[in-house]
Amino acid sequence: MKKKFNPRIKARLRKNRQVLSKNIDNFFGWVKGAKLVELKECNTKEDPVRPELDIKFRTGFGRKIFGVEYQGEIHAVMCFAYTNEIPKSVEELEKLSTDAFLQTAMRDQSGGQIAIAYTVWSKKKGGGKLIVKEVFKKIKKSNHLNRLVTLSPLTEMATNFHQRNGAKLLQINENTQNFEYLII
Repeated sequence: MKKKFNPRIKARLRKNRQVLSKNIDNFFGWVKGAKLVELKECNTKEDPVRPELDIKFRTGFGRKIFGVEYQGEIHAVMCFAYTNEIPKSVEELEKLSTDAFLQTAMRDQSGGQIAIAYTVWSKKKGGGKLIVKEVFKKIKKSNHLNRLVTLSPLTEMATNFHQRNGAKLLQINENTQNFEYLII
């Protein structure tokens, strides 16, 4: 009886391992086919960080929205402002991005030299990390951007997210904190 029991258990363990492996591949399989796209708009109510900022703000002077798209659906979103200085608040971000945009428009150049990520969210597991990685690649290819800095809320979740993804804390402000992803 003991000899028949062990092969059954081994067979069941082997099958369960195969099923689990297949499910993990399906779970993260979408990441391989996803691509970074620029968005004209997004659902601001889905933004857990800064839902109070409307589309007009997010697409204003020197600001853009990017998303990770897979099979026609957006799975992660990141909003940026291009500046020449690091802002300490959303109000300062608006002024600095508008100023950088107007300066470069006068000189017929691209936006500011620093990409400021001021909000990021994901609808699917792995989306936040993926969009950071894709945006990082885009900035490395850019001719005018030389820094990727965040304007993050003072939360443990934001701190953990950025540190897990390789960012270094630059400064802690009154209501925000800035992290930098090193571009090599």
